[in-house]
Amino acid sequence: MATEREPGRASVRPTRGVERGEPPAARPPVTDPPAADPEGVSRFVEGFAAQLVEAGMTRMPARVFAALLASEEGVLTSAELGRRLQVSPAAVSGAVRYLAQVHMIAREREPGSRRERYRVQADQWYEALTSRDSILRRWEATLREGVEAVGEHSRPGRRMAETLEFFSFLEGAIGEVMASWRKHREAQGWGGDQGG
Repeated sequence: MATEREPGRASVRPTRGVERGEPPAARPPVTDPPAADPEGVSRFVEGFAAQLVEAGMTRMPARVFAALLASEEGVLTSAELGRRLQVSPAAVSGAVRYLAQVHMIAREREPGSRRERYRVQADQWYEALTSRDSILRRWEATLREGVEAVGEHSRPGRRMAETLEFFSFLEGAIGEVMASWRKHREAQGWGGDQGG
């Protein structure tokens, strides 16, 4: 039986079985994701670390963060980081100390061991930004004192007041962006077990 269709519209055929009232075929079972390509991981680590350095992070913390981010479980010991990056334990120690201070990684004990391991948290960007938020509040307090000290109508006072206004604006914007991100993240199904 031929049917007329509108010009410019393709005919749409139902999926096989659906036209007979059968349920759609079941999806194949979910399996573990394949392991990452070691060469691709290495290229990513060095490339992303270079970009973090360009943005102002020092080289070794940038490399350690990128290595953790690209690791299968998102968690490595100091020895594993040293082997992957071909650096000394002292270099790893300084890097993880910095990354923990800025809330980009978490320290944890390896089960059944005294060794520490380092984890990239699923919400590391949120943690880094919210710790930056507290820094902004401290800067705002110092800038308010500075404006009062030099006089709000003086040229330095006006510069400080504008900087203060920018930081206040930024603090509010970060809060709004993070609230929006949490909703988006939940809607997209992120935040489950991603090794982080």
